[in-house]
Amino acid sequence: MNQASYEWRQLPHGPRLAVATLPDSECAALTIHIPAGSRDEHGLPAGLAHFVEHMVFKGTARRSARELSFDIENAGGQINACTSEDQTVYEGRGEAELLPVLADVLCDMVWNATFPEPEIQLEREVIGEEITMYRESPADHIGDLISKAMWGDHPLGHPISGSLDSIAQIHRETLLEFRKLHHFRNDLVIAAAGPFTADEVMRVITPHLPDALHAGRAPLPFERGHAAANDLTEMRETDQLQLSLAWHTPGRHAAARHALRLLSLMLGETASSRLFLELREERGLCYQISSDVTLFHETGAFEINAGLDPEARGEAIACIHREIRDLVANGPRDGELERAKRLAIAQSKLAFESTSAHAAWAGEGLLDFGRIPSRDEWRDRVLAVTAADIRTIARAVFHDQNPAVAEIRPL
Repeated sequence: MNQASYEWRQLPHGPRLAVATLPDSECAALTIHIPAGSRDEHGLPAGLAHFVEHMVFKGTARRSARELSFDIENAGGQINACTSEDQTVYEGRGEAELLPVLADVLCDMVWNATFPEPEIQLEREVIGEEITMYRESPADHIGDLISKAMWGDHPLGHPISGSLDSIAQIHRETLLEFRKLHHFRNDLVIAAAGPFTADEVMRVITPHLPDALHAGRAPLPFERGHAAANDLTEMRETDQLQLSLAWHTPGRHAAARHALRLLSLMLGETASSRLFLELREERGLCYQISSDVTLFHETGAFEINAGLDPEARGEAIACIHREIRDLVANGPRDGELERAKRLAIAQSKLAFESTSAHAAWAGEGLLDFGRIPSRDEWRDRVLAVTAADIRTIARAVFHDQNPAVAEIRPL
């Protein structure tokens, strides 16, 4: 199932098609990668990209919202979408024979959605409930707080869903203009995975492409020199302290990106990581602690998150900084780097048991790097990371850089 061959083609009018051929697969995945997200909202209401993503499900000239769902689900398939800081992805999945239906429905949604006024008002209420739901969950809301502390007034610092105030400023003309500007870009990528060749997918998808596409517009770049680490705190009625620390990192094109991922695995991503063992297993300071790396074109973030007893705050922060200082000064301990490499490779193999993962790998690779990296190439680069590489990237991220800090504390 997971043995795939990757290929990409230039489609008419500019978009690119990435195909993962899985000869033994019985399933298909089709994704449309729009190279725009919340970071493209400079000078616009926050949450606009996310609002557009919601509205394409609300009907086209050919199909009502109900028919969009039923045309897929009556055939046993699924459609979904998500918005991040730098892209919006529309996805369809189903049995391999469903590929023509997936192509017809997804393309109809993305390029022919009509954005009916009554549906906009209803969806504004739905998104408002989504915003409220996440805000009332401290473990979720801390993500918005640390983004604000990290990126400040840059669009990367705004919540992807926006706020109740910002979505109130979004109207039909705003939605249509954003959709026209970004969903009709000639640098978008369509990706497919399943038991078909690139030629076969190209024949299926080409009739559904829009007649005219235009050049994309780059988002507002982030300049680290203009950002200072901030401390943001919210007080609310809760028994637990939510704590997040974040440091700026190089972007996704940096050679050190593989070492950065392994550094995160060693520090806080797994049950054998330093922070999990020290803070939870040895000291009992928390139930949950984790680290993560998020990479964009020109920048990125290394985050550590924990849910703590408020009285354990000082001891927990001291432990976090002690482990960081040790990595900076001494690098990985015996066996630590090798374990992180094995985990990274095993996690990748597990993920690639699905056609969706192959479509995402092909589509995002082509969108972000202009080519589809081979999985063997990725594995070889992970295996090539040395202890010296870990120390180098740890110094670059943690040395002489104060972290941004976000906290949700009990009243």
